[in-house]
Parts: sequence; C-alpha cells; structure tokens
Amino acid sequence: MTLALSLNHIPFTDISLAVPYAAQGPGPTFNTLGDVDGTPVVDVEGAPTDETSGNLNMTTVSVRTNMTLAQALGRWIGAGDTIVPIEQVLPPDLSEEEMEEANKQSFVASEAAATVAAMRFLGRPTSVVVHDTVQDSAAAGKLEAGDVISAVDGEEIAQPSQVQDLVRAHAPGDTLRLGIERGEEKKEVDVTLGASPEDAAVPQLGILMTSAPADGVTVTYNLNDIGGPSAGMMFSLAVIDKLSPGELNGGKFVAGTGTIAEDGSVGPIGGISHKIEASREAGAELFLAPAGNCAEAARADARGMTVASVATLDDAVRAMDDFAAGRDVAACTG
Repeated sequence: MTLALSLNHIPFTDISLAVPYAAQGPGPTFNTLGDVDGTPVVDVEGAPTDETSGNLNMTTVSVRTNMTLAQALGRWIGAGDTIVPIEQVLPPDLSEEEMEEANKQSFVASEAAATVAAMRFLGRPTSVVVHDTVQDSAAAGKLEAGDVISAVDGEEIAQPSQVQDLVRAHAPGDTLRLGIERGEEKKEVDVTLGASPEDAAVPQLGILMTSAPADGVTVTYNLNDIGGPSAGMMFSLAVIDKLSPGELNGGKFVAGTGTIAEDGSVGPIGGISHKIEASREAGAELFLAPAGNCAEAARADARGMTVASVATLDDAVRAMDDFAAGRDVAACTG
C-alpha cells in the first residue's frame, strides 16, 4: 500500500484494538526546500546549488489505531477521516520486525529512485551504493555499507534496477561476481545467491541499495520518521530545483505526492483526498497529483487550489511552469 505515513501515529508494539479498524486523515506536510530541526530536508552537497524560494511540499496521511468504536465513529463523522480495515495499515502476516524492515526498504528505495530520476532529468551520471546488508543474507560479510557496485558479472551498472534485473536473471545458488569500490580500493567479490524468504525460487542478494551521483554530488534526505514511497516525486523535484538555475516552482507554494521511478514516471498513492485537504489548509496554490489518482483527486475539495495531473517528472515541471506563467494547467478531471 503506497502511503507516506507519519509512523509516530502507529504503535507497532502492544497493539490492543477495541475495533479492527484504522482512521486515515490529513497528515503533516513538509517543505522539501526547507529545513527540519535545523537540517535541510533535502541536503545537496558537492556541487553549486541555486537559490530556491516558495514551497515544494510533500504530503502525508495520518493514521490512528487502537480506537474504541466511539472513537472510530468520531473520527469518521467529526473529523472526516477514512475508516479502513486494520489489515491495510498493519498486515497480519507481518511481524513487527518485518513491518519495520518493509518500511525501511520502501523509504530507502524511494530515496534512491528520487536521486536517480533527478540525475537523469539533469543529465548527470549516477552510481549504485550499498546502503546496508540484510542479516544472514548472501551479501552479509561480503559487502559493506558504503560499497559502490560498479559491475555485475562484468557488466557495468549505474542504477539499482540494473543490479536487481541481473540478480533476477539467475537462480538461488548461482554465483555472481561483483565489481565494487570500497574507499580507494577496487576489487571483485563472488557472492552465492540465496533465496527469498517469500519464494524459494526467487534469488536474493540481500542488500539495500541507494544511488549517488557519480560526479561527487551527494544527496541526503532528512525525514527519517516518514515511511513509504509516496514522497518520491517531491524529493526528486527538490533535488532538480537545487541543482538547476531558476526557481522550478516559480516561487509559488506547490504541494504534491506520488511515487517516482528511476525513469521519472510518477505512480499513484493512497489517501489523495486527505493530502489535498492538508495542502489546501497549508496554503498551497498548486497540487501535483499522480495521473493514476486523478479520478479521486477531482472529487476532493480543493477550494480554488489547482490540482494538476502528472504522469512524469516532465509533466510536473511543465505544470509548475504553466501555473507560474498564468497558462492553463493540465488539471485532474473525474
């Protein structure tokens, strides 16, 4: 389920629900061009950055659990929250550790895709970096956090998806030869692939990958208490804004949501109506909505805020250009 959740609202331990439902409502929004606790939300170093202004706000859905029936009805009637089965928020087939690991992997993957998509948009090269290894996996003891993977079986790679595709072309028990850079050292490492815990026929290397620009630029995302992949598009736009001349948003207050793929395509998310409400209340003038969510977004109460339909990063940039220039924007329709 592709929600950017405020995880501090979800008690993962000692859950004792009076009713098996969760309430979803508008969550906090964060300006990806701004700071959080004195640290840039999106910190770009290693290259000159351009001045930014206005807002590029990512949005979240607030989730409440452990409610009595009266509290659930109160959230639905009084606050306008959406009431959903608890399984949509806390899958019953996942343990606490598995849920935390899934959220971690989802957010790391989102950050990596945001970086790759931004670098592709800007025409800058990227490299693949090991963020962490999974305990007791094939890669444990062979690879380390910070290793740069430059090749798989002699094939040069520059994006995490290339590593994933090359791993999936093998079977559990096959051996991969990885070309890695560890500090100043370049070496080759042989790794015998394990099997996925979910499907013994699916090979698993056992690493969490992120991307880094290959030209000395580093990008750090500093919203560690937010889970899920739906901040991806807004993260990517913030990186583009900081590394390109001019103001990507035209100095306007822009908010939005959507997953991002390495090729710049924007995917749908959950809770779009709540995110539109939160953005409107925060003062946003333009909301960037995934094209896949447009039917629902068109029914939301935007109250004069323009809701644009975007399927790619190019669409998002075009929508902001058109809005700042006073031109018609490709808006969501029902």
